[in-house]
Amino acid sequence: MFVVQRGEEPPHPMTATQQLLTTFYEAFQRKDYATMQACYADTAVFNDPAFPNLNAAQVRAMWEMLIRQGKDMQLTYRVLDADETTGHAEWTATYTFSKTGRPVVNQVRSSFTFADGKIVSHTDQFDFHTWAKQALGLTGLLLGWTSFLQQKVQQTALGSLAAFMNKGQQPS
Repeated sequence: MFVVQRGEEPPHPMTATQQLLTTFYEAFQRKDYATMQACYADTAVFNDPAFPNLNAAQVRAMWEMLIRQGKDMQLTYRVLDADETTGHAEWTATYTFSKTGRPVVNQVRSSFTFADGKIVSHTDQFDFHTWAKQALGLTGLLLGWTSFLQQKVQQTALGSLAAFMNKGQQPS
């Protein structure tokens, strides 16, 4: 398994896709959404429990929105593996959830597909119930395991993203 953590030298020269993921996550740590956006192909798709089925324009805008809102976000990551067509990483984001002011530590596993040196598919997986308990408090504790709450969070997240994009905040 190939694992590189921030500040470590890789055991051998990085492949282009390993470097792409390292560039992506280092930009994420620096809150550099423009560099993150540039890692995606124009045909990219993204999925996670809060933001399902995003296209390239939406995923680029999502990262900008989340970074602009996540003033106190801290991130650690590990690139687990990456070959010519696929890659995997694990990352942990620590931040204050803006809607409730509650602290969140979200552990995420990412899967990627690459083509022509860009990310064409990106899926993030995390335990929604654990996230909901932290972000939403008692509501998340009691309802975080239900599809009802996850759908409500998705509707809210997608609505926030649409409003952000409609304000002209989306990347060029």
